[in-house]
Amino acid sequence: MTSIKKLAGAAITLSIVTSSALYATNGDTLIGVGAKTRAMGGAGIAFSHGAESTLVNPALITHVQDTEISFGGTIFMPDIHTELSMPMMPGAKDSADSDADISMIPAVALVSHLNNDVYIGAGMYGTAGMGTDFRGKGNSFMGAGNKKLFDMETTLQLMQFVVPVAYKTGGLSIGIAPILQYGSLDIHYDMQPVPPAPGVVSPGQKQDFGFGASVGLTYDFDNGFSVGAVYKSKIKMDYGNTLSEAAGKMGVIVGGHLDQPAEYGIGLGWQSGPHGIAIDWKRIQWGHAAGYEDFGWDDQNVFAVGYQYDAGTWALRVGYNHGKTPITLYNSDNPTEARKDMFNLLGFPATAEDHITAGGSYQFSKNFSADFTVVYALNEKNSADVGMAFPNMPSKEAVSIKNEHSELGFTVQLNYKF
Repeated sequence: MTSIKKLAGAAITLSIVTSSALYATNGDTLIGVGAKTRAMGGAGIAFSHGAESTLVNPALITHVQDTEISFGGTIFMPDIHTELSMPMMPGAKDSADSDADISMIPAVALVSHLNNDVYIGAGMYGTAGMGTDFRGKGNSFMGAGNKKLFDMETTLQLMQFVVPVAYKTGGLSIGIAPILQYGSLDIHYDMQPVPPAPGVVSPGQKQDFGFGASVGLTYDFDNGFSVGAVYKSKIKMDYGNTLSEAAGKMGVIVGGHLDQPAEYGIGLGWQSGPHGIAIDWKRIQWGHAAGYEDFGWDDQNVFAVGYQYDAGTWALRVGYNHGKTPITLYNSDNPTEARKDMFNLLGFPATAEDHITAGGSYQFSKNFSADFTVVYALNEKNSADVGMAFPNMPSKEAVSIKNEHSELGFTVQLNYKF
């Protein structure tokens, strides 16, 4: 047990050091936090993936027979291209690729079977985040001296620590996982000399801790089918004046809260011989979370499906995940709504919708295995007319913002059972 404590401590230290600006997929949330889950499109509410199921559905840790530890991470590479232009003046155009194009996302989980009925675990995951970086891109839009795309840089990082406990009786498993969430938010931009010219806006990085919980259940039938349900509570996060000042200078009045929304879902699983299928639906309540609702984000339905072929010493997985972007684009004559469109597409373009996933595992010994996953988010294009965000513009069509967004991620995970 001492060696387990040392390994977990080292993993926590490494995760905090390597966690950088995360950029995620269903809104600001990763489609899955472990290699097996991600390879099956994020599906896993009713389909066990061993120790990594601690955050997906705490009830599923009852599928771990003795003790299992998983340790890994994701290299996440978003590709974000943004363009700001004045269609009536072809020369007034500003475009750039975001430099926030690579991040390391950690994942660590430990589960132990205490006795015939009770299971306990611990997990730590980079779960969500988003951001862009257009610093130092040169001079362009609306006159010499203006920073390209306003020198915009945004960073949101979220990490969750969970301690699941589960009870199994017959085919029924019930689990609960208290959650401690760490969050960090930083926003910087320079509007000068664009009127109303707030100049450099950089309220500074703010951090906070919040608390929540996840509750889940599953039922395994004798014919290989399983059903599951999970609820994850909202987590309140307060970033001081970072969000309120940055948004306020653009004319959008919000508070300092940027809460992580509640979510709930149901899943189906089926396993027969080497074949396995997982199907999930969940709803993320962005429209009921402070901060996100202020910027017009809607509740999001997410659908995930995955297939697994497990030959014993090796396994292959594929999956698909779809979640319509929660961002509402107003294309409005209202100045406040136009500024929300610009802020969303320039600083927080959580627009990825469709993801194709694949991966596999190899069993090196009875106790040791490794997983590998690739996730690709198809390119999404979004645009909005934001002329009313600027004074003295004749119409909303006078200024246009366009965004293209795709993602590529690689996950590697090591697992040890004892």
